Amino acid sequence: MTSPTKKPLTYADTGVDIEAGDRLVGLIQSMMKRTHGPRVLGEHGGFAGMFRLDFNERLFKRNFKDPVLVACTDGVGTKVKLACELGIYDTVGIDCVAMNVNDMIVQGAEPLIFLDYLGLHTQVPETTAAIVAGVAKGCEISNCALIGGECAEMPDIYKEGDFDIAGFAVGVVELDRAIDQSRVEAGDIIIGLPSSGVHSNGFTLARAAIEGLDLHEVFPELDEEKPLGQVLLEPTKIYVEPITKLLREYTVKKVVSGMSHITGGGIAGNLCRSIGDDVDATISLDSWEIPNVFNFLQKHGNIETEEMFRVFNMGIGYVLIVRPSFADSITTKLEKLGESPIVLGDITNGTGKVHLVPGE
Repeated sequence: MTSPTKKPLTYADTGVDIEAGDRLVGLIQSMMKRTHGPRVLGEHGGFAGMFRLDFNERLFKRNFKDPVLVACTDGVGTKVKLACELGIYDTVGIDCVAMNVNDMIVQGAEPLIFLDYLGLHTQVPETTAAIVAGVAKGCEISNCALIGGECAEMPDIYKEGDFDIAGFAVGVVELDRAIDQSRVEAGDIIIGLPSSGVHSNGFTLARAAIEGLDLHEVFPELDEEKPLGQVLLEPTKIYVEPITKLLREYTVKKVVSGMSHITGGGIAGNLCRSIGDDVDATISLDSWEIPNVFNFLQKHGNIETEEMFRVFNMGIGYVLIVRPSFADSITTKLEKLGESPIVLGDITNGTGKVHLVPGE
C-alpha cells in the first residue's frame, strides 16, 4: 500500500520514461523493416526476432547445404564521446554494424542478422532514433537484417548526455568455404583495402591527442573541408559487399587463403591472427600513403610512430591474403567492385610473426 502522506513514487521520478520508450518504437519500426527480406519472420515488437536459415530452393536462389553459424559482438568504444560532444548521432550506428560484420566476413561468412544494444542516461526518442537510423543504414549496406535490439535507460549508470552502443551479429558460411589459418602458405600475396579514416579503434588515444583543439575548426593540414570532429566521426568502412561478391566469384578454387579486419592492435596485431605459426607476413610500409588524419593525430599528440601503428589502422582497414597466381585477377575484381586494392607484401616461411618493413 502507498502512504497517504507521501507522494507515490513512479518510474519517471527515477529518471526512466516508459512513454518515451514507447514513442521510440514507433520512430524506428520503418527503419528496421527496410533491412528485412523474406527470411525475416514475425512482426516487430515480439520478445525475439526470427530468421529463416534454410529455405525452399524453388523460392530462393541458394540454399545452405552444410551451414556453419558465425557470431560476433563488438561496440564503438569512446568514439561515442565525440558523437555526444558534437551532437552527431547518425554515424556511430554505422560504426557498430561495421565493427561486427567486418569481423564476420574474415571467416568467409555472409551476415544474416543484427541486433543492437543502447545504454542511455535518458531516453530522448529523436536522439535514439538517429542512432538506430545509423544502425539500420549499416545493416542495409551489409545486406543484413536488423531484427531487434534493446534500449536501456539507466540514469544512475550513465551521466547526462552519455550513451553506449554495442552490436551482435550472426552470419553463415558453408563448412567447406570457411576460411582459417591453415590455408595460408609461403608465397601468398597480401592485399590491403583502404580505410575510411580512424574507424572505431584508438579513440581514447585520439581524443587525448586533440585535447584543447576546436572540434568545429577546419584544419588545412587535414586536406578536408570538414571540421575536425566530423573527420574523426567518419564511419567505419563496411567491406561486406566487395568481399562477399569476390568470394562468390570463386566457387571451386580457394584462392583467398586468409583475411583480417584491421582494428585495435593495428596491422601487425590483427594480421598475426590470420596466419599460422609456420609462416610470417612481411608488410612494406612504403606501399601506401598514410592518410593525413593519422599524421595530424601523431603531430598534435606527440605520439611515436611505433605506437601509432600499434593502435591505429593507419589507412588500411582490411587485408586479404591470396594465392600468388590469382593476385592480379583478384586485384582487378576488387577494383571493379569499387575498391582501391594495394599490394602490401607477401607470406614467407616463419614462426607466425608480422614484420612491418620500412621502404628502401
